[in-house]
Amino acid sequence: MSDTTKFISTSANSIEASITMEITALAKQLKSEGKPVISMSAGEPDFDTADNIKAAGIRSIEEGKTKYTAASGIDDLKTAICDKLKRDHGLSYAANQVIVSSGAKHNLFTALSAILNPGDDVIIPGPYWVSYPAQVSMLGAKPVFIETNQHTNFKITADALEKAITAKTKCLLLNSPSNPTGMVYSKDELEAIAAVVVKHDILVVSDEIYEQLVYEGKHVSIAEISPEMKARTILINGVSKAYSMTGWRIGYTAAEPAIIAAMSRLQSHATSNPNNAAQYAALEAIAGSQDIVFTMKKAFAERREYMLQRLNSIDGISCLSPQGAFYAFPSIEGLLGKSCSSGQISSGLDLCKYLLQEKSIACVPGEGFGAPGYIRLSYATSMENIKEAMDRLQAWVATLS
Repeated sequence: MSDTTKFISTSANSIEASITMEITALAKQLKSEGKPVISMSAGEPDFDTADNIKAAGIRSIEEGKTKYTAASGIDDLKTAICDKLKRDHGLSYAANQVIVSSGAKHNLFTALSAILNPGDDVIIPGPYWVSYPAQVSMLGAKPVFIETNQHTNFKITADALEKAITAKTKCLLLNSPSNPTGMVYSKDELEAIAAVVVKHDILVVSDEIYEQLVYEGKHVSIAEISPEMKARTILINGVSKAYSMTGWRIGYTAAEPAIIAAMSRLQSHATSNPNNAAQYAALEAIAGSQDIVFTMKKAFAERREYMLQRLNSIDGISCLSPQGAFYAFPSIEGLLGKSCSSGQISSGLDLCKYLLQEKSIACVPGEGFGAPGYIRLSYATSMENIKEAMDRLQAWVATLS
């Protein structure tokens, strides 16, 4: 039999699978074997999609809206997105400045494909979402990391950005609220960053997928800072997180017409249009009742407070209060070097592996986000699961030697 591995591209071979997805898959496997696994690894709300949204998708199918749409999405949805951006952020976009894609991750890859050339640098604050450096590398560009930690509230400063910019820098990839840390950039912080961006005439790819899940203060888009900054912002969002529509796969980008036109050309050859029925469901989500957003946000806020209190009561663990999204990102530095029955804990990866094996808790090591010494725990699960997981974790840590 022929060895087909020799045909795999260098680009594909250089990309590792998402640690998040790997642990989620392992947790599901252990669950199927009868293990009492509590999964705190996936970035997915545990709520069902609201009935009015599901009904809109079903209705579109019943009405025969099952054919191709424009590659960039249906006009009604793009208009609703423009209305939303105006309503929530005071940002004025026309329909030719919006593209709808098959999820925000698809938007991100298409946007990067539209602007990056091999050899370009992309500045990525760490900790970062696992797909950022992978997508940049796939396109032949270079991820340039700015490290942060608990002492800097997991946020970069304008000075740090200034020092990282070179002649090769094409853009800054900004995520607020952040996955994995839950941190949110304030207006003052964004103004300082925007001044550096405008000074050096680079772009910002602003991933705002968690914007409606902010618990302290209000989400501010960097595109709001000034007209000069808006022109340099590629704003990416979608319906997955705020409306519990992860499987519907609808995201969108708002940017200058030339960038959207380039993205549309790429998308027309890569996927054609995003799913037709899902677009009508997304239209209802964005333009219809927002009750599901408020319901989830209230539940997430309660879970956040409980998890934060429990984590900070465990010796060897410390956690900042996440301001948005639905993740806690505690430091486990105080546990490194300790041992359990499975072995010595020398990294977050070890801790997550042993915790899954011994206490059936699935979480994600900070190494996947460029942050050794941390783990990510999702509170997008029931309070009952969170309480049980915290009980197991606290009991397990108490046995470490």
